Amino acid sequence: MSGIYGMNLKLSIFGESHGKSIGCVLDGLPPGLALDLEELQLELDRRAPGKNKLSTARKESDTFEIQSGFFEGHTTGTPLCAIIKNSDQHSKDYSILKDKMRPGHADYAGFVHYQGFNDYRGGGHFSGRITAPLVFAGAVAKQALAQKGIIVGAHILSINNICENKFNPLGEADNLLKEIAHKEFAVMDDAVGEKMQARILEAKAKQDSVGGIIETILQHVPAGVGAPYFDSLESRLAHMLFSVPAVKGIEFGEGFAISQMTGSAANDEMHYVDGEVKTTSNHNGGITGGITNSMPILFRVAIKPTPSIAREQNTISLREGKDTKLVIVGRHDPCIVQRAVPVIEAATCWVIWDMLLEAKKWEK
Repeated sequence: MSGIYGMNLKLSIFGESHGKSIGCVLDGLPPGLALDLEELQLELDRRAPGKNKLSTARKESDTFEIQSGFFEGHTTGTPLCAIIKNSDQHSKDYSILKDKMRPGHADYAGFVHYQGFNDYRGGGHFSGRITAPLVFAGAVAKQALAQKGIIVGAHILSINNICENKFNPLGEADNLLKEIAHKEFAVMDDAVGEKMQARILEAKAKQDSVGGIIETILQHVPAGVGAPYFDSLESRLAHMLFSVPAVKGIEFGEGFAISQMTGSAANDEMHYVDGEVKTTSNHNGGITGGITNSMPILFRVAIKPTPSIAREQNTISLREGKDTKLVIVGRHDPCIVQRAVPVIEAATCWVIWDMLLEAKKWEK
């Protein structure tokens, strides 16, 4: 396997859900980048477990410790290493999973891939717990992008079959995106958000889980970032976003719906606005030919229901080599969507920063 991602910026993540710590190494950071450590921690707090009845009861502070690459408020230009200690593991809850495979989880695939040597406790390296260092890396990138005026924001578009309105494809107010980021449940319409939360608790009461859709928008990204074919911006974003556990789909702009439109309707007609090229619509999600075209970058990701549920399920026993039943104990999210919002933002920020450096749109 490879735990390293990036072209100009290299991100390496490490750790297991029930190991001593998890963390990341960020290589290629420009020297002299000022970082607000309190803001970094706030991003991690958004993802942290155990905050309310909508998430797992596992309590982790997700407090990071920078080991290297940061001195007197600025990056040094050398690899920045940060760790997050694990403190609330209940490994005994997972002993049964050494033999019985969870349906919908990576237990069986991981067992085969690693020849039975994988750490199965809490999902090991497959766990969503490993997204915490990803959020740290993305939070660094988010601050760097903000210093260039680039804003990223995301909201919960749907939980199960309950939806709120989509972002305006031509752009939203920057303040609105910042306001959503400070909400415990990241929606634009709080009334719809209450219905979504009720749906999550309903699933929890039935020993089940639900998924949803997260919509993300990037604003003020200059035109010309990306490349055709194998390093298109869609390709790079999809590569990173599908690395986030539970992501099962992604669409840019109108996505699959654009296939039902005519060319005259799907084409984003261009015009000048104060000397800048803009389009009157944004069906292509701000990317054409794999390259940014100055419009907001807009995409949605589908998050599947949490596979670890308390309801009895059919599975297999590897030890006995036969079918069996499984009842999962332990602490699990009835819905991962609300905690995945900062993860999707973080993954997006890291890719965009890396691509800006590749396009030489960044002054070191």
